[in-house]
Amino acid sequence: MQTSRRSFLKLGLAGALALAAGGAMYRYARGPATPGPFLLDDEGRALLAALAPVMLGQAVPNEAGVREAAIGALIERVGAAIHGLPLATQKEVQDLFGLLALAPARRFLAGVTDGWAQASPGQVAAFLQSWRMHRFATLRTAYMALHDLILGAWYSDPAHWAAIGYPGPLKELS
Repeated sequence: MQTSRRSFLKLGLAGALALAAGGAMYRYARGPATPGPFLLDDEGRALLAALAPVMLGQAVPNEAGVREAAIGALIERVGAAIHGLPLATQKEVQDLFGLLALAPARRFLAGVTDGWAQASPGQVAAFLQSWRMHRFATLRTAYMALHDLILGAWYSDPAHWAAIGYPGPLKELS
C-alpha cells in the first residue's frame, strides 16, 4: 500500500491529537499531579496485589485469609520502601504506576484489558515476562524496578527469611 506524504502527515497529526486528548482525559480524571512524595492509590495497590503473587510464586501462602494479610503487608512495605527513595526517583515510580493504571497504556504495554484487580495470573505472568525480556531497555528497567521493590519488600520481613535460609543479621552488628 502506497502512502502519500499528505496522508502520512494527516495520520501523524491525528495521532498527536489523540494522545493529547488521552492525556487531558487522564489528568481530568485523576486530578493534577502532586509535587510531593509518592502516593500509593487504589490502582497502585491493585497493581501490586496482582504482581506480587506471580513474582513471589510459592512464597505467598495459599490460605485465603493469610494470603490477603501477607499481600496487604507487602503493599505497605513497598510503599514504605518507595518513600525511602529520593523524590526524583519517587516521581519516576509514580509515573510508572500511573502509566500502568491508565487503561490504554495498560492494554497496549501490559496486555491487560481489564483493571489489575481482574487480571489473571497468566496475563500478569505474560506481561512480566514480556517486560523482562523486552528489546527496549526502558521496559526492562521498569520490570527490574517492580521486581526489586516487590522482592525487597517481601524479604525485608524477618518472617520470610527462613524460606531462603537467611539466619538474619550477625549478632555482633546489631
